[in-house]
Amino acid sequence: MGIKHIITGLIFCLSGIVSLAQKDTAKKQTVDITSSYKPVLRNAVKINFSASNLTADSSKVISPYNIPSQNLFYTYQPMVLKPLALLQDTSLELGLRNFLKVGFGNYSTPLVSAAFSFGDGKKSLVNVYADYISSKGKIKNQDYSQLNVKANGSYFTESNELYGSAGISQHDYYLYGYNHVAHSYEKKDVLQRLTDIKLSAGFRNKEATESGINYNPNVEINIFSNQNRLSESSLMIDAPAEKSIDDLFKVKLAAKADITTYTTKNYIPNNTRINNNIYSIAPELVYTTSVLKLHGGITPTWDNGQLSVLPNIYGEAQIPDKPFLVQAGLIGRIIKNNYQNLTDINPYLATIFTQKNTKEIEFYGGLKASVGKHFNFSAKAGFISYTNLAFFINDTTAGSDLKSFKISNESKVTDLRIHGDLSFISQDKFTITGGLTFNGYTGMKDNNKAWGTIPLEINASLKWWAFKQVMVKSDFKTFTGGPYLLPNNVNKSLSGAADLSAGVEVSINKKISAWFDINNILNDKYQRWNNYEVYGLNFLAGVILKF
Repeated sequence: MGIKHIITGLIFCLSGIVSLAQKDTAKKQTVDITSSYKPVLRNAVKINFSASNLTADSSKVISPYNIPSQNLFYTYQPMVLKPLALLQDTSLELGLRNFLKVGFGNYSTPLVSAAFSFGDGKKSLVNVYADYISSKGKIKNQDYSQLNVKANGSYFTESNELYGSAGISQHDYYLYGYNHVAHSYEKKDVLQRLTDIKLSAGFRNKEATESGINYNPNVEINIFSNQNRLSESSLMIDAPAEKSIDDLFKVKLAAKADITTYTTKNYIPNNTRINNNIYSIAPELVYTTSVLKLHGGITPTWDNGQLSVLPNIYGEAQIPDKPFLVQAGLIGRIIKNNYQNLTDINPYLATIFTQKNTKEIEFYGGLKASVGKHFNFSAKAGFISYTNLAFFINDTTAGSDLKSFKISNESKVTDLRIHGDLSFISQDKFTITGGLTFNGYTGMKDNNKAWGTIPLEINASLKWWAFKQVMVKSDFKTFTGGPYLLPNNVNKSLSGAADLSAGVEVSINKKISAWFDINNILNDKYQRWNNYEVYGLNFLAGVILKF
């Protein structure tokens, strides 16, 4: 078959197919497609972070944490507890509770001191103390003696303590500060016998009540006398209470009454009777945190009917990151100038015929700190304003022999007072303390000088257990002399003084010790009060019995 025939056949077949398609255009046709493919969503791609090294933090966060000074290191050590069968015991072993100390020294000086304790310490406890000392000086009538007897006790209930005390003291002084060439007196003529009978009682709670209240009402009675010259009786009532509001605030309230009656004896032409009464009430609010403590209040006080509203504001604050505490305050008080309080300062005081109390208002500031484990110090400076401050002057009235003192009140005076003290304590084996006080009185109107005062005083003490059985002690005191007044308004100043004493105590066994004291080692016969020279070098020695 030729090529023409093949081409003609193909054209014929194609034309037939086209003619069939044109013929069926009016009929709808469908096409079914079958496939195994299924569409699927792709998984999301996880984002990966590439880690980098952390940079070092060089900052320091320091929280305040103050550790108190560890001045005492107790010898008690922890031990294993081994329970034993309980034995009933109605007594409490309190160890060596009693002691007797006796000694003798030059200047014909006997010394006796004793203490006794009774009770179990749980329900009741009674302590009795007694001491006696006397000396005879080289100057005529330069003698003195002191006798003190006191008992105090407590009765304990579950939540309260009832306490009280009773005591008597008799101090004999002799007014030997006169010109012994111009005058001659018998001992009975210059005797200054000061006798005090004291009774006191009180009632206080051992723990705060459910309402957070603490209370301690107490009363004291004093019967004071100077032989054949005067008598003075005082009643003192004190009712303090406090309540804690929360961890920061506390409220305090104290009501006081101090009532005194003073009467002279055998005075010609007429005896004198004085009533000296002081009443006060002191509300106070206390705010306390770990770094700050504030007291704020006022004290309305009636001094023989005259009202004074006294400030009572003081506090202390911790300096951040420092071992220092800052102190400041504005405080007022009434100093009662009854005869008993005045003879505590100067026992050679003559009979008085007026009693003017002193109002004191002090504004101060200072620092105190504990440095390391052993060293403590404080320093304070303040201005003190006095009204009716009592100065002691020799009795310079006509015909007087200057052997006694009288009171000269200063209506207004200001005192610049600077005080500092320090201590070094090493456990209970070594202790040394020291203090300095400066007083600068200015602005006086009724007196030329501050008679009988001490401008500068320094004192120090040492206690050292050199060995287990040997204890060494020492005391030192020095002061500058104060001004005094002579007849015709002649004024002078006393010489300064330095007084050094030392002592040693040796334990022979648990119950017996021997002791030796030496006083005024420098043999400085100084005068604290004009015309009253102290003893020179003196010593005492004796034993102590403990049982």
